[in-house]
Amino acid sequence: MTTTKLGDTLAVSPLGFGCMALSHVYGGTVDDDAARTTLIETIDAGVTFLDTANVYGAPREGVSGPAGTNEELVGSILPGRRDQVQLATKFGITGDPTAGAATRGDAAYARQCCEESLRRLGTDVIDLYYLHRRDPQIPVEETVGAMAELVTAGKVRHLGLSEVTADELRAAHAVHPIAAVQSEWSIWSRDVEAQVVPAAAELGIGFVPYSPLGRGFLTGTLTRETVKSGMLAGRARFDDNFDANQAVVDVVRGVADELDATPAQVALAWLFAQGKALGLSVVPIPGTRRVERVRENLGSIDLSFTDDQLARLGSAADLVVGDRNINGDPRWISSGRE
Repeated sequence: MTTTKLGDTLAVSPLGFGCMALSHVYGGTVDDDAARTTLIETIDAGVTFLDTANVYGAPREGVSGPAGTNEELVGSILPGRRDQVQLATKFGITGDPTAGAATRGDAAYARQCCEESLRRLGTDVIDLYYLHRRDPQIPVEETVGAMAELVTAGKVRHLGLSEVTADELRAAHAVHPIAAVQSEWSIWSRDVEAQVVPAAAELGIGFVPYSPLGRGFLTGTLTRETVKSGMLAGRARFDDNFDANQAVVDVVRGVADELDATPAQVALAWLFAQGKALGLSVVPIPGTRRVERVRENLGSIDLSFTDDQLARLGSAADLVVGDRNINGDPRWISSGRE
């Protein structure tokens, strides 16, 4: 499989894997052995860019702060495979992100979280270390300066930022090169195209869209019952506006039928096409609990569209009812601070 570069030198598989899906987030139960099998078979299929965070997973009894259990899960499959993967993890959120969690970005906390993540992952170095959410009390330059010290110390190879504004991205990049921005970006979540995406393209920074399948909504497989548990319950797009937003799914499904593809493949291929049109590298990180879905998603890499199909997919955002924020604080996502 070919690779895609984030920034100047971080080469990753063109499609990544969002490991959060293997933890108790969207509802239901997750068997650790089955999750490990999915991870191993994902790597064997050619997806080598693994994305986790210290806050993902169910916390162990008596543990406060970031759970760390998703990192432990990822770390458990790395012996003998570490050189086959590019590891991305994050710090900065101090608790449950769906419950108005606080953030922390001081230098001491950056160092502490990095050491904890290295231990849980069972590795000496993190390939891409993100600030998961910026601390409004700490200048982003200060946090990135501390993260840059981790690069100098050989504990981190590349730096990334999640859900930053264009101004925050420029300020951070002036302190140390940023390889990637991670924010929600998809057919129905396009606010980042106003300022953040152009800034990333201008600076030569790659983009890693999380929830590229609209947290599963764009695949057409979610039901009202599906979203009643987990982090989607009560969220604007998935609750009161569930039926109205089926219009977006209909557009995606219509193009998929024309291409003999799946809605998931169309949604991911649209991001590749959009990245090419806007002049930056794009590496989506869909998550799943089934390796069959991973193989399906890989079919998006070579999918192409007619101009008419691109136009229809591009206009689908006009049909969306409800915003993308899953947190009650509008500042939780970049558009809430722009």
